[in-house]
Amino acid sequence: MRKVGIMSMQRIANYGSFLQAYALKQLIEELSCKVVFVDYHVGAPVITENADSKNKFVRKVEKGLETFQYQAPFAHKLSFIRYKQTFSKKYMPLLGITDEMNYNPTLDCLVIGSDEVFNCIQKNSNVGYSLELFGKDNHAKRLLTYAASFGNTTLEKLEKYKKADEVGVLLKKFDAISVRDANSGAIVEQLTEKKPVYNLDPVLTYDYMNCCDKIPQLRVDEKYLILYAYAGRISNEEADWIAAYAKKKNLKVYAIGGIQKCADRFVDCSPFEVLAYFRNAEEVITDTFHGSIFSVITHRPFTTLIRKSVGNSYGNEEKLSDLLERLDLADRMTAKVEDAENINEETIDYAKVDELLKAHREVAKEYLRSNLEG
Repeated sequence: MRKVGIMSMQRIANYGSFLQAYALKQLIEELSCKVVFVDYHVGAPVITENADSKNKFVRKVEKGLETFQYQAPFAHKLSFIRYKQTFSKKYMPLLGITDEMNYNPTLDCLVIGSDEVFNCIQKNSNVGYSLELFGKDNHAKRLLTYAASFGNTTLEKLEKYKKADEVGVLLKKFDAISVRDANSGAIVEQLTEKKPVYNLDPVLTYDYMNCCDKIPQLRVDEKYLILYAYAGRISNEEADWIAAYAKKKNLKVYAIGGIQKCADRFVDCSPFEVLAYFRNAEEVITDTFHGSIFSVITHRPFTTLIRKSVGNSYGNEEKLSDLLERLDLADRMTAKVEDAENINEETIDYAKVDELLKAHREVAKEYLRSNLEG
């Protein structure tokens, strides 16, 4: 049995990171491979101005204090801190991950991705600038990526911070490269002069709703709207509009993934229960990549809020535009939350979306099969 390693952002306390790691593990195990998760050494961030604290303990304290600055019910803040503190202990064992780090194991193949594994020009000290995410010092006979993303890192940023040559040399050593978005594909092409394969995120590629037996049946006695966004990203004005909109439609607001000013409930649940909550929701408002994906695979009416990138600040425009255009769902995007009222009224032809997904899944499975079976 071939031993395959996955190097991703699997230790991040985040539903999207968990579910994509689990999905890729399932897809590779279907090819009769033994899967282990591989860790990387965190480097210093390239962007140092306003960088997050490098000390893990200090960073945790800072994050905890930051939680109390958000406008949200006090009980939700306590629940949110508990959710973050217990996430790894509860859910990492489901991926086969222990507290012990697994650096540079000997493997038949190392798969880097999915997630923003190549997003190296950023200030997050949890990730930093680590060349191991580009395959450096690996002990695998074969090296490939699956749906890897540069996130907000552009070719211009790589050149500005003088990392383009270093990254390019490492990318040329891969046996196969698969990306999940146009920006990442353009960077790979520019630095390697090779065209990468485009694959969808594993949460879309693995058929969770039909193949995963861990998604429970939930009984919720009230109708609700899911607001899936990180804490602090929904403005007070947006939150006030969402609260009024939900009240008008006689819906409760369930916040998942982050606490929100307008939420009636903060849901702390398992990653598989998240999909169950989505499946039962009346509608969804999100500004995240995976919130959009969870809406698609559970066939929900949803609106995706677009945030523009300004300088080194967070932006989701590139990756969300790319994702939703590939699924012919670009009309679900808006920069104004008020548009959600009309967008969520528009019926989505999910039969058509599922046909697109079926084709994408075949491409992805063939890519994995041809590169892992040997």
